[in-house]
Amino acid sequence: MTGRIVKALSGFYYVNTGAGEPVPCRGRGKLRHQKITPLAGDQVEITALEDGTGMVDAILPRKNQFQRPMVANIDQLVIVASAAVPVTDPFLIDRMAAVAEWKGCEPVICFNKWDLAQADELAELYRRAGFTTLKVSAETGEGIPELAAVLAEKVSAFTGNTGVGKSSILNAIQPGFALRTGEISEKLGRGRHTTRHVELFPVGDGLVADTPGFSSFDVDQAESIPKEELAAAFREFRPWPDRCRFQGCAHVREKGCAVLEAVRAGEIAPTRHRSYVRLYEQAGEIKPWETKK
Repeated sequence: MTGRIVKALSGFYYVNTGAGEPVPCRGRGKLRHQKITPLAGDQVEITALEDGTGMVDAILPRKNQFQRPMVANIDQLVIVASAAVPVTDPFLIDRMAAVAEWKGCEPVICFNKWDLAQADELAELYRRAGFTTLKVSAETGEGIPELAAVLAEKVSAFTGNTGVGKSSILNAIQPGFALRTGEISEKLGRGRHTTRHVELFPVGDGLVADTPGFSSFDVDQAESIPKEELAAAFREFRPWPDRCRFQGCAHVREKGCAVLEAVRAGEIAPTRHRSYVRLYEQAGEIKPWETKK
């Protein structure tokens, strides 16, 4: 049978085959010998056993995988930001959007707490850059139906700095979600030991990844993008590099750089370019073997 791993916990992989409850499975020894770790989100082939459990025989090709949390085949990353307390640094939005683009995952920018503070200018900046941009209030319900529609029939993960209201948003979409994940966090002993427990929860017709103890993606531990691939992770840069005077242009301060000219012409937001430069400089400090796509 084939199915999707919807939970990975303590060496067991719970596989949804579309026929009843997920099947608790162990991984075949050959996967361990091949140094392949099954992840929540993986599409897998399994063999059902007589006792109702199963064995993961093979992992089908992944479209992407993330290290924190350890999850695969994410369709979209919902980046939750706020102009109220806590105020989100646009660099965090740009960093996570770039990681999502690099992984072949669609970034969605979601401004929460819109009832407390409106970030119209910043929201317009991302809308003009080509991102799906939502204005949401988990408190009043504003924008929640639009966000629920974006999540429909997709595998999503939420990220954002602490306090922006990721769980509150999910609970507004589907009451009981935050309570359920909170109960799991308490049961696993958040803070008392490390856990790699990852689970995909049904939210409407879609699935959302949640990791107790990690608050979804840990933005402080975001993976680094090689500097040679970074420009392609900024979608509004893509029309310009081929027009640069020199091949291999870094788009930082070079003469004849078409990206810099696009910034001066207002085609690319200066804040987005500043985030690119900051990430480029950080990437220069990373050794090639330290990056993993």
